[in-house]
Amino acid sequence: MKIRKPLSTSWWLLAAACMVAPAAIAIAAGQATSQVIEQVLVKVNGDIITKTELEERQIGALRERKVGPEVLKNDEQLKKAIAEVTPQLLVNAIDELLVIQLGREKGLRLSDEQFNRWLTSMRKDQGLEDDKKFEAALKQEGMTISDIRRNVEKQFLLSQVQTEEFGGKLQITEQEARQYYDANQKEFVEPATVTIREILIEVPTVTQQGRAMVNVGKDDEAARKAEAVRARLTAGEDFAKVAGEVSASASKANGGLIGPIATTELAPDLQKMLENMKPGEITQPMRAAKGYQILKLETSKQSGVRPFDTVRDVVADRVYQERSRSEMRKFIERVRRQAIIVWKNEELRKAYEQQLAAMSSGTNPGH
Repeated sequence: MKIRKPLSTSWWLLAAACMVAPAAIAIAAGQATSQVIEQVLVKVNGDIITKTELEERQIGALRERKVGPEVLKNDEQLKKAIAEVTPQLLVNAIDELLVIQLGREKGLRLSDEQFNRWLTSMRKDQGLEDDKKFEAALKQEGMTISDIRRNVEKQFLLSQVQTEEFGGKLQITEQEARQYYDANQKEFVEPATVTIREILIEVPTVTQQGRAMVNVGKDDEAARKAEAVRARLTAGEDFAKVAGEVSASASKANGGLIGPIATTELAPDLQKMLENMKPGEITQPMRAAKGYQILKLETSKQSGVRPFDTVRDVVADRVYQERSRSEMRKFIERVRRQAIIVWKNEELRKAYEQQLAAMSSGTNPGH
């Protein structure tokens, strides 16, 4: 039985919505000197990647890294940051172009109906159904409908080619999923958890010389009140009801309920105390930061491996992702070997080839 279908080609819709359109490029060989002559960095099967395109990718990569203004203002740090991202950007740009070329050779294209359907969905999701709002958003981003369509079509071609080339190999069977689950059970361990209820009897503070101080009398009064509350609980009154009446904690709205919470998130002393309690037991009043706290252990669950049936989809997705990366790597390596790549910049060529070598050796997994 197959429990995972090939990746839906609709994923490109979401990806394209986040893309920023590249600026228009003017190739002006033999044209009027008033136009900009774009610098070509590399030719890939006759198509070009320009300096402008690489710079746009570099800017995008620095934004993703959230490079601060202090780096942007320092020439040496900026050069270093750009040098770190550029090799992978070159690999990505060339791989992308190779796949798009293959898509065009296959006769794939984004139809008007598909684009309009995506555009309608995107505008609805972004709250831009009003034409004036949409036009204002385009103006703010410096984009046109043509820019958007170009980016959507690029993502469409990338997705369609991958689906046609190896999409059929991405079906995951029940047996494959179970084999992965059995071999990687550590990935599916569920931590120990507890569910508790709390009541907080707050100790009022007073401010003296700008500092919050606790009045000893008020502290004793709160301690006595906490003891009286515990007596009510041990006499059989409902913890949740009493919490709703007297607790100063925000959890009172939920009958004092907290959790389930991983025991690793608790303070060591509290972990140890709860480990020695049985569900239903109530603690003595304990001094906490804001007052006296009374806890009741509702449930306790030991750590263990989650059953396969409860993680079936997670397992299938992990197997799928691993296989998708493997198939994509084999596919793109084959396409690269068949490509005619002519570099116009020796420094960038070396950076590109070194990055491919690092990816091949596993020292840099790339994308």
